[in-house]
Amino acid sequence: MIGVWALGVYLVVILAWTTLLRRNVGEAMVVGFVVAAVFNGSRILSAGWDALYAALVDEIVYATVIFVFMGYLLEKAGVTHRMIDLLDALIGHHRGGPAYVSTVASAGLGSIVHNQAAIAATVGSVTIPWMERTRVDRTTAATIVAGNAGMGITFPFSASMFVLVGSSVGGALVDIDSLIVPLLIGGLWCVLHRLIVTYLLVRRSTHGSGPAVSRSGRDVRAAFSHGWPTLLLFAGIAIPIVLTTGAVAEAITERIDTDVTEALSPIFWMPVILILIGLFLGRDRLPRDGRGWVELIGSSAPRFGVVGLTVLFAFAGANALATTGLPEQLAGLLGDLDLPVWLLALVIGIIVVAVAAPLSSTATMAAVGVVGVAALAAAGVPATTAAVAVLIFSSCEAAVPPGGAPLYVACGIAGVDPLHTFRRMLAYYALPLLGIGVLVASGILPV
Repeated sequence: MIGVWALGVYLVVILAWTTLLRRNVGEAMVVGFVVAAVFNGSRILSAGWDALYAALVDEIVYATVIFVFMGYLLEKAGVTHRMIDLLDALIGHHRGGPAYVSTVASAGLGSIVHNQAAIAATVGSVTIPWMERTRVDRTTAATIVAGNAGMGITFPFSASMFVLVGSSVGGALVDIDSLIVPLLIGGLWCVLHRLIVTYLLVRRSTHGSGPAVSRSGRDVRAAFSHGWPTLLLFAGIAIPIVLTTGAVAEAITERIDTDVTEALSPIFWMPVILILIGLFLGRDRLPRDGRGWVELIGSSAPRFGVVGLTVLFAFAGANALATTGLPEQLAGLLGDLDLPVWLLALVIGIIVVAVAAPLSSTATMAAVGVVGVAALAAAGVPATTAAVAVLIFSSCEAAVPPGGAPLYVACGIAGVDPLHTFRRMLAYYALPLLGIGVLVASGILPV
């Protein structure tokens, strides 16, 4: 059972590095990779190099970094703020409107940006002060923003999704094209959950929720005139998907006598298209000379540098663990439990949620998520359904104490002690998401 021991030590090292030593998760994943390689014994150098090389040449690592940069570019270009202004005009004037704008904006940005901290920072900086002005207490406002940030994981194409389909185990079970639609449906279930939670939290807010005040001052017509071009971002997401799936892909393949699903990679082209749209929409606010672009790209490096390091060594660590026999061993252990699917999903969900507490969702998926998908698939759950369920579990990054970056970003904006949000995050986000994942894995919530 060397693989199981390797996983245990791997997790302990990562947890200690991030919580006790308080170092960043990128460093933790590098150290974790080294530990995983050590468990290959005499093959430490060859297994380690093979695992790292496989991660280096994987296009998913590229896609993850470029998606993060894309989100940063959209933020600097003012595109995300224009989207929030549009939502403000549509629903912001209703009672509790700022909270609902925060929720819908987080879902919209989550389907594009996928970086939880960036979502919390962008949406929170606008909607937390706005919620306070409508007498929603600051703790509730921070809770809503932090809880909503996890929606970036439950939509295609998050870093966690890339880690899953890019691993040797997950890639053998789940094809990225077959996962897009089920994960989109799973993401919509999570949006529904967030809207219900927002309604409950606003109603239970200490000071109540008074009449909303428009943030931008625009009516619907003016806001739509100013903000409608941001809807082109969703076209940028849809185009590669439509061209490579279903009847359209079959028609194009037949016409050009080449398999379009092989010739056109959505992972590669989607961020490229979104960056081009962002450059067009934000042309008035973006640099106009080379020096300005050097400064902008340089200022974005800390954000996507840590993410890139984390994803690269998360892939490498997962590959190194796979060579120890971990997937087969852990799947065998879970299979020997002979549990009904719902109970097996609950056990896996608890493990994933517990690991997500100190780690990022990406690191959680690399450490235990892929194995969880394999175990559910071995128990008879369709692999894509299992993947959706585990991705929902892993979206609890900010919802379980001590919480992740989105929680501290939201609490910093609101000026509240994160400790005061823990109970609400557990009750309104972590536990319901655990339940949603179990219902998805059991086939009760269709995806």
